[in-house]
Amino acid sequence: MSNQSNPTPGGPIAASHPNSAPTVFGKTMRIVGEVTSSEELQLDGELEGKLNLNGKLTIGPTSKVNANIKAKEVVIYGNVKGNVEAENRISLRNGASIVGDIKTAGIVIEDGAYFKGGIDISRGETEKAAPQVSGAAAGQKR
Repeated sequence: MSNQSNPTPGGPIAASHPNSAPTVFGKTMRIVGEVTSSEELQLDGELEGKLNLNGKLTIGPTSKVNANIKAKEVVIYGNVKGNVEAENRISLRNGASIVGDIKTAGIVIEDGAYFKGGIDISRGETEKAAPQVSGAAAGQKR
């Protein structure tokens, strides 16, 4: 049973297992609205609305998403209509389809993936440091 895998009965599973299995939204689930979570999520059903995730998102091959997405990392196997923003990386796998703009620090587009939209490659930490340097230099007047 699930209690056997938890070394501290009654304790929080996520805290004792940082690499625990993702939460799965099944093939028959349809979600309309805004979803916010800090857990890893695998979406196999339908989503319409908005998704904010402080973790990894996997959009399965059976999923149909019509939403704006923001997550740390996004792996897409299914269909997405909407803008996707990932702090670390977006991966479009064979069979994936996305219509919308992408903003991320890294991107992987496999053969067989379809993408229509714009790509904005962010620099992550260096981009955040750059304005501070230029701001200090701009503050010095001759």
